[in-house]
Amino acid sequence: MSSRELVRPFFPTAPKEYNQGHQADIQRQFALFVRQIQNPGDSRATTLTLTNLQSGSDQGLAPGDVYEKEGFLKITLANAPNVASVSGTTALGTVNVTVT
Repeated sequence: MSSRELVRPFFPTAPKEYNQGHQADIQRQFALFVRQIQNPGDSRATTLTLTNLQSGSDQGLAPGDVYEKEGFLKITLANAPNVASVSGTTALGTVNVTVT
C-alpha cells in the first residue's frame, strides 16, 4: 500500500444521454489522475543502492540531480556549479624590471 496522500479522482456515473458537463467532469478527473501517477512524490527507503552515478563534477546535470565527489553524495544546485576543474592563462605585453 502506498504511503502517498493522493486525492482519489471521482469519476461520475454516466447519464443515459450525452451531456457536455458530464464529459468535462470526466476529462478533469482523468487529467488529475494522470498528473498524480506522473508525479513521483516523496520517497522514504530503508535501503538504497545508486548505480551509475556521475562522479567528480555536476557538469551536464540538472538542479536536484545527485552525483558523487570524493566519496560524498552531492546535489546539483543551480547557483553553485561544481565543475571538475577550472583553469586559465593570459598574457599582455612585456615588463622590464631594473634593479639598482
